Amino acid sequence: MRLDKLYNRFLLPSNSSLLPLAPPLRLTLRHRTAANFASMASSRLRNLAPLAAAPAQDAAAASISSSANAAASADYDDESTVGVRYHVPPSVISDIVDAPPVPALSFSPLRDKIIFLKRRALPPLAEIARPEEKLAGIRIDGKCNTRSRMSFYTAIGIHQILPDGTLGPETEVSGFPVGAKINFVSWSPDGCHLSFSTRVNEEDHDSSKLTVWIADVKTGIARKLFQSPNVHLNAVFDNYVWVNNCSLLVCTIPSSRGAPPKKPLVPSCPKIQSNEARSTIQVRTFQDLLKDEYDEDLFDYYATSQLVLASLDGTTKEIGPPAVYTSMDPSPDQKYILISSLHRPYSFIVTYGRFPKKVELWSADGKLIRELCNLPLAEDIPIAFNSVRKGMRSINWRADTPSTLYWVETQDGGDAKVEISPRDIIYTQPAEPLEGEQPTILHKLDFRYGGVSWCDDSLALVYESWYKTRKIRTWVVSPGSEDVAPRILFDRSSEDVYSDPGSPMMRRTQAGTYIIARIKKESDEGRYIILNGIGATPEGNIPFLDLFDINTGKKMERIWESNKEKYYETVVALMSDQEEGYLYLDKLKILTSKESKTENTQYYFVSWPDKKVVQVTNFPHPYPQLASLQKEMIKYQRKDGVQLTATLYLPPGYNPSTDGPLPCLVWSYPGEFKSKDAAGQVRGSPNEFAGIGSTSALLWLARRFAILSGPTIPIIGEGNEEANDRYVEQLVASAEAAVEEVIRRGVADPKKIAVGGHSYGAFMAANLLAHAPHLFCCGIARSGAYNRTLTPFGFQNEDRTLWEATNTYVEMSPFMSANKVKKPILLIHGEEDNNPGTLTMQSGRFFNALKGHGALCRLVILPHESHGYTARESIMHVLWETDRWLYKHCVSNSSDAVEDHATGTVKEQVSKGTIDAESKVVATSGGGSGEVSDLEYEEFHSLPRSYL
Repeated sequence: MRLDKLYNRFLLPSNSSLLPLAPPLRLTLRHRTAANFASMASSRLRNLAPLAAAPAQDAAAASISSSANAAASADYDDESTVGVRYHVPPSVISDIVDAPPVPALSFSPLRDKIIFLKRRALPPLAEIARPEEKLAGIRIDGKCNTRSRMSFYTAIGIHQILPDGTLGPETEVSGFPVGAKINFVSWSPDGCHLSFSTRVNEEDHDSSKLTVWIADVKTGIARKLFQSPNVHLNAVFDNYVWVNNCSLLVCTIPSSRGAPPKKPLVPSCPKIQSNEARSTIQVRTFQDLLKDEYDEDLFDYYATSQLVLASLDGTTKEIGPPAVYTSMDPSPDQKYILISSLHRPYSFIVTYGRFPKKVELWSADGKLIRELCNLPLAEDIPIAFNSVRKGMRSINWRADTPSTLYWVETQDGGDAKVEISPRDIIYTQPAEPLEGEQPTILHKLDFRYGGVSWCDDSLALVYESWYKTRKIRTWVVSPGSEDVAPRILFDRSSEDVYSDPGSPMMRRTQAGTYIIARIKKESDEGRYIILNGIGATPEGNIPFLDLFDINTGKKMERIWESNKEKYYETVVALMSDQEEGYLYLDKLKILTSKESKTENTQYYFVSWPDKKVVQVTNFPHPYPQLASLQKEMIKYQRKDGVQLTATLYLPPGYNPSTDGPLPCLVWSYPGEFKSKDAAGQVRGSPNEFAGIGSTSALLWLARRFAILSGPTIPIIGEGNEEANDRYVEQLVASAEAAVEEVIRRGVADPKKIAVGGHSYGAFMAANLLAHAPHLFCCGIARSGAYNRTLTPFGFQNEDRTLWEATNTYVEMSPFMSANKVKKPILLIHGEEDNNPGTLTMQSGRFFNALKGHGALCRLVILPHESHGYTARESIMHVLWETDRWLYKHCVSNSSDAVEDHATGTVKEQVSKGTIDAESKVVATSGGGSGEVSDLEYEEFHSLPRSYL
């Protein structure tokens, strides 16, 4: 699939390293991005207030804190109502989450216009609760005939980029229904039109279907692509693609389709699966699989499309038969279309990606030219990493030629455990080869194929990698010269970020594809490209652009570098690629994103030869109350000598020498490495802006917590050693080092350090409470898996089976150590989790095991939520649960706690001077559980300011 097409289908997060590769350029600012497991970041802070006592010298913070505490008292109820409704956290947290998100951006193909794709805040639970069909590994909204839970845009604003680089006035796209939900926005190849889909009243069966619209970029006026009101988009797989400047190929719902099939009241036969052929088939715990013949019929019903070729003049033509089409890819010269589809027999044990697949070559007007492959059902792909499907795969168009296909075929039967050379072979062939013309071998690989960056007949870069050794290679090949032998350009470890030379800058061709940009210097006949690198160093990332001689394989000069003293600036894309041929260095123009610890991300044009800078965006600071937020990238060492890093966040105005230690929340996600040196390398930049997302641990900066975000938890297996065989030992050692460091710095109270994580981070948190109870006062585990015997054919980066590594599976499972968990743990899970391995029952069974051993625990199941949480009600409740848990078991955790609860309530004891406001009150009910009741929590927040 072409990169530009991939960008039309997916909006990448702003911190993705792939973002610069291929417009139509989509940018998403860090605010409101999907939460990542280590930092869980993005959004806006309107207020700042402490959960613990505020520094006495900070009058502004004290004032804010007083109002926040008063507001918080109304948000927390006593035990009798804790589980009967959705709750909302204090306003200092909820205001952050409810802040409107910044728009996404997309540049036109000719780089002369930019659109702002406007978005809303969190969706309501009613939207997430819409009925959905779970079929073949995907979830389908039957009323819309698209994937369920789709986010959307609310409006599109078009700006001209003026000659000086600034933006002209906004032209808002109009003509479509008010309040419509917008999806699948894409530019026509010439940049004159925008295509997008809308859906309106989702309760109405017809208007809830997706309609395709075309907008004139000059006027902003939109009209329907199809004149008939009965033609609707089928977006279960692909949706539509521009074939040329004036026509689109669209996946539509077949006009002959009737009502959905009805499930028989009485089954026709038992559900039977058989392995009488004694095949060895190992699969991971995929979810939402087909279950029976009815599910197969339902999958066909919703996924089957009729392809329609639609012109902007209103003419339409159905092409090809109805089928389950999954992708449509026009050739660069617009003469051919690569069509992929699925067909029966389907499977009950794997997802649609392994179903039988047919790839065909059609003419642009829909005539079948030839079948490229018809791959059988692939249930037997081995679970070992780097194992792949047999037969032709990764079939694509060469980006630098009019209509040349290329693909890869495995030579090891798809099994990574088979030793063979070569392992993969890359082939090329014209779209319509001459009779008897065989495919040409482009290159043979001993590792697994990883992609090709095309330039011209004299240059292409081929990538290969091997997970077990973390080896990655880049080859220089000459596609048009069989007598020029391929040569290795880079041969390195994928873990060694310090040695990363960068990736070639890509430029747009007039055909709309993206190829390696060739660079010329005045009076110089050198063969240059530009490498765009993250610039990882022991001091943090310092992104760069290097002028690179492809002939010698050496860097000529560093033509641009981020300001390492204050800013973190990255190169997003080339903006001077409107003309074909070489790009001259002295006329270079790039787009960069720039930020600092205190300045949010903005976009800039940088133009050579004088590197003139023009600011493109001017988004306001998302949380001015935290403009003086303290952020530091810290380094420390594990007891085995491994260097570790973390990002330490502290509230504004906080001074450890005068204010003392704070409650601390440690939020992380483990990673596997083959080398101690690589594990110890610094990743990220100390100058990156601190974004805060809807479920981020950084939200508790507003409650005056210290946050240790993303402390490295390396699980290392050097040589032939398997990393997970020493998982618990290394996990505890890494956590000990992190905790010791924040205590040494005086920023964290040793008795008030909590640990948390999401997914594999939740697995980490549960293990730490079981095996390192001396480090943490409580834990928060969201959407985790806790019993690895329930994922017997591998999990995360473990590709051995339960029967091959029984001890490892058992020892890594916190479920097996439930009797050791003595500290309070909050478990949260989406009821509809679709992530392989993290089935919702994982949390339920772990909770029962904990409860069976008398552990202080709480389980929260979020109705309708998946692996990540989406609805406003769900997210607010997660934050309320987390805030409540941190208060009761972290802030209130003190060795000076009053043991005699009979002396009075919290308010009475504070009033009498018996305890201070931060002391822990031990409840006598339930055998002395050590928890502070919600009623006492409420009383704490209603205390007069003089007591706090």
